[in-house]
Amino acid sequence: MTDALNLADKLSTFDERWSPRTVTTFNGHDVMVVKVEGEFTWHSHRDTDDFFLVLKGALDIEMRDRTVHLEPGEMFVIPKGVEHRPVARQETHLLLIEPTGTPNTGNTATAAARRVV
Repeated sequence: MTDALNLADKLSTFDERWSPRTVTTFNGHDVMVVKVEGEFTWHSHRDTDDFFLVLKGALDIEMRDRTVHLEPGEMFVIPKGVEHRPVARQETHLLLIEPTGTPNTGNTATAAARRVV
């Protein structure tokens, strides 16, 4: 990467929900942006934590024992193995960081295809 990346510009290139786009990589991790709205599926990640940073909108991360509410500028890391479901009551933009190849549903058979913007 030789120039600064503008995340808002990257987000403006697509409209799909729950379909992360890789904007860069570092140390074996994908840095992604995603637009979300509605409820995602309950899932967990057996081998990795799950990182969420809200850029715009608001996100509830439901876990079986509690819900964490995030506003713009707030982040939360879900420990590996913890079942969770992100819920956005309005269009919400997120920054995600995870090891390259990690399926967003925790299962490669049901995961969104990884795309680069």
